[in-house]
Amino acid sequence: MKIGFDSKRLFCNFTGLGNYSRTLVRNLCHFYPENDYFLYSSSVKDTDETNEFLDNPELNIRISEALLKSFWRSFSIKDQLIKDEIDLYHGLSHEIPFKLKKTGIKSVVTIHDLIFKYYPETYSSVDRKIYDLKFRYACQHADRIIAISENTKQDIVRFYGINPDKIDVIYQACNPAYYKLRSKVDNDRIIKKLGIPADFLLSVGTVEPRKNLKKVLEALTWVKRELQVPLVVVGKGRKYKHEAESFARQAGLEKPVIWIDNLENILQLQALYQGAKALIYPSMYEGFGLPVAEALLCKTPVITSAGSSLKEAGGPGSLYVNPKDAQEIAAAIEKILTDESFRQKMIETGYLYAHQVFAPDHLTRQVINCYKKTLEA
Repeated sequence: MKIGFDSKRLFCNFTGLGNYSRTLVRNLCHFYPENDYFLYSSSVKDTDETNEFLDNPELNIRISEALLKSFWRSFSIKDQLIKDEIDLYHGLSHEIPFKLKKTGIKSVVTIHDLIFKYYPETYSSVDRKIYDLKFRYACQHADRIIAISENTKQDIVRFYGINPDKIDVIYQACNPAYYKLRSKVDNDRIIKKLGIPADFLLSVGTVEPRKNLKKVLEALTWVKRELQVPLVVVGKGRKYKHEAESFARQAGLEKPVIWIDNLENILQLQALYQGAKALIYPSMYEGFGLPVAEALLCKTPVITSAGSSLKEAGGPGSLYVNPKDAQEIAAAIEKILTDESFRQKMIETGYLYAHQVFAPDHLTRQVINCYKKTLEA
């Protein structure tokens, strides 16, 4: 198969959508090297993460020199796809070129979430209209859709009226680093270098209202003072982060909140996962909830929300709470900090679930089967 990918996020985004794109292409190259893979992008950022792909002679990379980058990506890219004799085009982040079907090239689109439908106030009116246009068009005109969770599949059916038989639920694989545990000595050295004490709780993700960090901070005020440990927050943010920092200063917490905007590499984040007493992730809505899966692979207990897709990410070993109830979150934190046998059971169950459900070979095989099904239709 000759498979083309919309690789803008792969080369230019270094959070969720970019991580999904890089992990998927990396796994396809590893498990199915017999295919020809083409990466199409309107621009490239030269980083350690992108060099892995730029330096790979097995990949065919096409970088547009067009002045109107967005027009090329949505329209004129079709000429390059025809020239390269692409069999199937995969839009890795919510969109495909307009009128691609007229070229005879089959298409798959990955839909990660429809957050802008649930939290419209966090997007400008222009962005909401553009997202709705592109997402709706992709869902209606792609030959098949990959939803990264059953919850996202239900949202696609609900908001766009798509036949559920057209949608394959294929979970997101994690970065390969997470599938192998690092030694405690290495982790302790990294954690010490970051200036973090031995016992801490962890929050990972962009600091924005949907992630609900202020409710976590409120929950910490309900935790018995003798049980309080520092909370390490890994993630960037703007207005809401300033609000959370102000709340933390005024809350009178027994232990500090440690804010980390940037980590040098994934090994530092892995060390934090493995060293944390628990990941606290009571998000109000997620398309999948990758930090939950990453934490489980690092043998870290997870406290997360009972809603959206998070039960799919967290499996049977996680603790689920009402994300609006600070006292319920606090009770879950106290349970993990005081009941070691319960904590160990969470670790064992979560670790087994994550390795079974999010195994890279298993998920990549599902993607290849989706491609084959699309081409054979």
